[in-house]
Amino acid sequence: MEWCVSMPKIELHAHLNGSIRDSTLLELAGGLGEKGVIVFSDVEHVIRKSDRTLHEVFKLFDLIHVITTDHKTVTRITKEVVEDFASENVVYLELRTTPKKNDSIGMSKRSYMEAVLEGLRAITVVDVDFVPRSIDVSSPVTTMNMDTFSGTARKKIYVRLLLSIDRRESTEAALETVKLALEMRDLGVVGIDLSGNPIVGQWDTFFPALEFAKEQGLQITLHCGEVPNKKEIQSMLGFLPHRIGHACCFEEEEWRKLKSSEIPVEICLTSNIRTETISSIDIHHFG
Repeated sequence: MEWCVSMPKIELHAHLNGSIRDSTLLELAGGLGEKGVIVFSDVEHVIRKSDRTLHEVFKLFDLIHVITTDHKTVTRITKEVVEDFASENVVYLELRTTPKKNDSIGMSKRSYMEAVLEGLRAITVVDVDFVPRSIDVSSPVTTMNMDTFSGTARKKIYVRLLLSIDRRESTEAALETVKLALEMRDLGVVGIDLSGNPIVGQWDTFFPALEFAKEQGLQITLHCGEVPNKKEIQSMLGFLPHRIGHACCFEEEEWRKLKSSEIPVEICLTSNIRTETISSIDIHHFG
């Protein structure tokens, strides 16, 4: 484990809300329980549970959506999540999150993302590069910065953002997310993700927004094949996204299409086993 942690790593499939510390979740849920917003005893065991089925995972995400609907909390969890990845020696992190609206507290999708950026700016234990700059090819990119005051090397993590379209959203809401991503390109937003409960929503709902995003030069990754849905899997592959996530329920025909199209897959071994999407490592499609 020490060797694994010491190796520099690249993380391409991290959900902000799926990477929150359990201690933070318990603290925030406890606070909402005291206010009567939720019944803490109903959610405590779900938070403390280490192995969750895919169904239980999305039950937990429903709770997390309730917890993370104010700017201060979004800023806090962003800061903590990036610090945790940096502590595991992740040197390049793509962090995906669904911009949320909460009219009752004046949260717009834009202000939600500004709270995320505030969390990135608040990190002091590691240098965070989240605003893309033109690369000077004469100067090699390194993962360490030299602290000019002490002469010691400081860790550096490059963070880029993917804005997620939730499968519960409408076409209009999905287009709003894409337009926000285009507005925030200079602030580290590099692409669009389609995610959320895979048994909710229809591909046709999100296609116009994703097609518009692709036309505008945004990179696209789709959660694809988390559950059996041959028609949707084939439609997604026909769209030719830049990457897909999971690909758990592909048949031979879909694998052939994927390989001929040269679409990379974000494989999440531990996630697939722990959510019981795949029963064991022995039969995992990574092989």
